[in-house]
Order: sequence, then structure tokens, then C-alpha cells
Amino acid sequence: MSDSIRGNAAAPAPATGKLAIFTPGLGAVATTFIAGVERVRRGLSVPIGSLSQMATIRLGKRTDGRSPLIKDFVSLAKLDDIVFGAWDPIPDTAYESAMNAGVLDKADIEPIADFLKSIKPMPAVFESRYVTRITRATNVKTGKNKRDLAEQIRADIRNLMQSSGASRGVMVWTGSTETYIAPGPQHQTIEAFEKAMDENDDAIAPSMLYAYAAIMEGIPYCNGAPNLSADFPALLDLAIARGVPVSGKDFKTGQTWMKTIIAPGLKARMLGLEGWYSTNILGNRDGEVLDDPASFKTKEASKLSVLHTILQPDVYPELYKDFAHVVRINYYPPRGDNKEGWDNIDIKGWLGYPMQIKVNFLCRDSILAAPMVLDLALFSDFAMRAGMKGIQEWLSFYYKAPQTAPGLQPEHDLFIQQTKLKNTLRHLMGEEQITHLGLEYYQ
Repeated sequence: MSDSIRGNAAAPAPATGKLAIFTPGLGAVATTFIAGVERVRRGLSVPIGSLSQMATIRLGKRTDGRSPLIKDFVSLAKLDDIVFGAWDPIPDTAYESAMNAGVLDKADIEPIADFLKSIKPMPAVFESRYVTRITRATNVKTGKNKRDLAEQIRADIRNLMQSSGASRGVMVWTGSTETYIAPGPQHQTIEAFEKAMDENDDAIAPSMLYAYAAIMEGIPYCNGAPNLSADFPALLDLAIARGVPVSGKDFKTGQTWMKTIIAPGLKARMLGLEGWYSTNILGNRDGEVLDDPASFKTKEASKLSVLHTILQPDVYPELYKDFAHVVRINYYPPRGDNKEGWDNIDIKGWLGYPMQIKVNFLCRDSILAAPMVLDLALFSDFAMRAGMKGIQEWLSFYYKAPQTAPGLQPEHDLFIQQTKLKNTLRHLMGEEQITHLGLEYYQ
């Protein structure tokens, strides 16, 4: 691991003190995450879906029998040490937002109602041109320009850190998908980016202001949406200069997660692919936002890249050249947060004979995303304490669109991503990486 990424730290610093987790967005994902952490802290629930809390990690030879929980092996922040801060253009408390989202049953919310009511969103940076379907935006910051708004976010971070007694922070974007923005000259250097903020350039979206504020305040930034947010040279250079980890974009929750499971299986068996048709129906705020073609274009870009990267049609043209890949998202209000993903996969086997795979995944979007917010926050904080900075490719496991160093293709195979994640933890904790060669039987 190069010094430009890991820095010069000899070992991760201990996780002492409180950790503030900031979420731009206090909607379905954020409130499900916050409510879940509080229920676990009170012994009311189990953190199912969280690698940091429930997964084990093998150390040494298989015959050594060393497989501790990751949270017992790695110096991660304890759940009891987490405090929360959030921004949202809608002024509802976490309790009101959780009730409106309809993800969690009232019976699961009421025992922690006092805690959720205490979390009130700070005024958000919001412009309807970037998220056109949110109309009840009354909790919004004003300022003379976008640089001023970013400075207000920085002040919010400092104020919450001071009032809560937190010594460290992490920011995880859980807000809506913004309209598509292609990188331009405004995103190439920090000087150009700050000048664009001063000039209120339309190429500077709200999520970029949050990312800038986080990096400037020295706290890791994770992007749970497909927005162009921190994945451009200006902010990546800034993250390295200020020693701050950043990672990925767009949580890999439902349909794309299934693709990163199935596609590696097809490739492993050298089975061909003729086409993959995917459609989703969902009725939450995310579905409403993605009903806007400009926001869907942002999501589509991250969803379409997965299969080509895994299957490598340039390497295996007989199997994967010119396969059809279609993605649709449809807003259907009665479904709420319970997203349904349909996949029709046309494959070919021996002598070119056709076969089909049908997948109907009735998932709960925020239930799948919430533990990812927790893991990314805890692992990003760990990376910061380990002296790592810039792109954290080892966290690709959680993203539809992993970030990589310039010139590198992202790795989308879920199982390779999992190996990379665990080997990074082993490496940082001074353990040997696992290769699965099984050479202990031949020595």
C-alpha cells in the first residue's frame, strides 16, 4: 500500500472519545440507520447486515482456529460512542421523518421516540434545480454565494462536534440523487472549484459543498448516492492534501448487489450473456426523485457500469461482446420503501444453447442501506486513524460505483471486494493477508 494512500502511520490510533456521524439527508435511509443504532444500543435489536458488527475475520492458517468478530479484532468506534448530526431541507425531526418514511413499524419506533425526537435537522444547502421532486423544502440555508454556504456547513460541523463532545467525525451522504453533472474545468483544481463556488456556478451541486466542507474540516466523506460529489480531481487532491479518506458513490443495496453476485458466477463458469433487463418499482422519496429523467440519468450511469467491468467483454468477446443491458426505475407510490427488482437474464451455455435466469427481489431499500451507513462510517473513521487518505478502494464492497486511482478500472466482483476489505483490515492490524492457497498442508 503506497505512502500516498496510507500515509506514514505505523498503526491505527485507538478509537477513544465520541464519533460524530453526519448525514446530509434525514430521510428514510438516515432515520432507519439512526433508529437501528439506538435500538441496538438499548439491546432491543441485533445489527443484522453489518459486517463491522456481526462478521468474523479469519486470521492465520485455517488450522489455527482464529476467527474473531471484526469489531473485536479492529479498533472500531463503539456504538455507545456515536453521536448524530444531520441536515435536511424538510424540518421534520428524526422521529417524524421515520414515521413518514414508513420503513420501520411504529412498534419499533416508539420505544426510542424520545431519542429520535431529539435529533432535529440543521438547515440544508438545497436548490430545487438539482433535486426537482422535493417541494416541501423550508429548512434551507441562505448565503451570498456557494462558498458562503459551504462555510456554514463547516460551522455546523464544528458546532456539533463541540456541543456533543465528539473528538472525531465522519460524513455519509444519505440525501437524494441530484441531476446529472459531468465533470468540467470547475472540478479540475481546488482553485477552480473555489472560484466556481464564489461565482455560484451551476456545475457546483449541493453535495459537492458538503464534501468540500467535510474534507476541509478533516473528516472522512462517503457518498451514498450516484451524484458527482467528491470523485473529481479538485476534491480528491484536497483529500490527500488534508489527510482525509474518501470512498465510492451510490450504496450497493438491491438490484446491483444481485448483479455483483450473479455476474461473477456466470464468468467463473464461462457462461455467455446475451442480455440483462432490469426494472425496479419503488415509492419512497428516492423513487419520486428518480422519476425525474435528469436524476435518473445520474443513477443509470452508476448502475450500467457494473456488468461490463465484471464480465470484461474486451477479454471475452465470444461470451460477452455487445450484450444488451437495460435498466429501468419506475415510481410507484403504493410500494413505499419496499422496492421490487425484476431481472431477466438471457445466458448461453455449451454449444451456444440459450437459457434464462429470472430474479424477483422484493427488498427493503433502507433496511439494506442502513447497516452500510454504519460500516462505512466506522471503517472510514478507522482509516483516518490509520493514516490513510484519499480514495479508499478497499471499501468498494459497499458501492455501485467504487472510486479508484486514476487509470484503474474499479473492481465490481463482490467476492473480490470482500477479500480486499478483509485483507486491508488484516494488513493494517499487522496480520498476514489470506491468499486461500492452502499451502499449510504442503509445508
